[in-house]
Amino acid sequence: MDFEFSDEQKILQDTAHRFAAEEIKPVAAQFDVSGEFPREIIKKAWELGLSSTCIPEEYGGVGLSILDSCIVTEELAWGCSGFGTSIMANDLGLTPILVAGTDTQKKEWFTPCSQEFKIVSFCLSEPAAGSDVAGLQLHAEKDGDDYILNGTKAWITNGGVADLYTVFATLDRASRHKGICAFVVPAGTPGVSAGKKEDKMGQRASDTCLVHFDNVRVPSAQRLGAEGEGFKVAMKTLDRTRPPIGALAGGIARRALDECVDYAKERKAFGFPIAEFQAVQFMIADMAKEIEAGRLLTLRSAWMVDAGMRASKFSSIAKCFATDAAMRIATDAVQVFGGNGYTREYPVEKLMRDAKLMQIYEGTNQIQRLVIAREVLKE
Repeated sequence: MDFEFSDEQKILQDTAHRFAAEEIKPVAAQFDVSGEFPREIIKKAWELGLSSTCIPEEYGGVGLSILDSCIVTEELAWGCSGFGTSIMANDLGLTPILVAGTDTQKKEWFTPCSQEFKIVSFCLSEPAAGSDVAGLQLHAEKDGDDYILNGTKAWITNGGVADLYTVFATLDRASRHKGICAFVVPAGTPGVSAGKKEDKMGQRASDTCLVHFDNVRVPSAQRLGAEGEGFKVAMKTLDRTRPPIGALAGGIARRALDECVDYAKERKAFGFPIAEFQAVQFMIADMAKEIEAGRLLTLRSAWMVDAGMRASKFSSIAKCFATDAAMRIATDAVQVFGGNGYTREYPVEKLMRDAKLMQIYEGTNQIQRLVIAREVLKE
């Protein structure tokens, strides 16, 4: 075992943290209120190599490992998890191409994304198919060598601003997971349109909306993997992207702890800084230990993925533990701030709103527990 980051990883961590501190943190509250999409700041992240990080070097990308991606993601989320979600969604959208694309497909779709700034979306969830992925309804009908897509995707990160979508559709709804196919669909394809943008509780800088597919013609050359392999592509993708979700949660939690430490040293009650009160110290101690535990679980699951090991159980453990911890920590942060924490003048109420989503997306934590239990019982 070696728990020390390499020199390159330390530079990567420092670069990501400075970007979060200088570009994201100062404007996070502004974008939280407006709900606007911070395109120019996200473009700067791409220019620094902090976005679309999964593209291999042979296709012009930076080719970061999952562990490296976790290092970056935690720092970005420390600045604002809404920004972090929008930035890392590019890797989520590109990963199906990484795990299932042919060399020709990778050259076609990775090369443009490495040469110029593009935004990518992962289209899996639907209005009636979130946790039940196999129950998706978006239909793909064969028409010669093409497919005609009809249906709607929901809760799509970057859905209204994307240049490229990876889309999951079914040839036969009754076949459930056996009928699902994965496709790459450029945003300009006739019949593709963004629907209602969600007015969310938290992570408001991240664009989230419906995406409609109305008689969208997709050539078979844009299908990823064989017919019926779409469910497998989605699961392989999520196994790789769940560790960064743990890192995203870790960034929120760490920011909450930092805010609490600074505030507790300054805020006085009964003539003393509240940092001297054991009740506050215990909350801060619990925050610190859960952050450290979540980070270790996250980095272990990332290491397993990078080593080519089957990581479904540990990715789910990391995601579930780190995101539950982030919610507890953000809630306690509001408590440390007291009445001030309940106002928008201070950042902790935003962190609490942002943290809640972590327990929901990329598989609810109830689904993560089902995955963990199934793996443990199988062993």
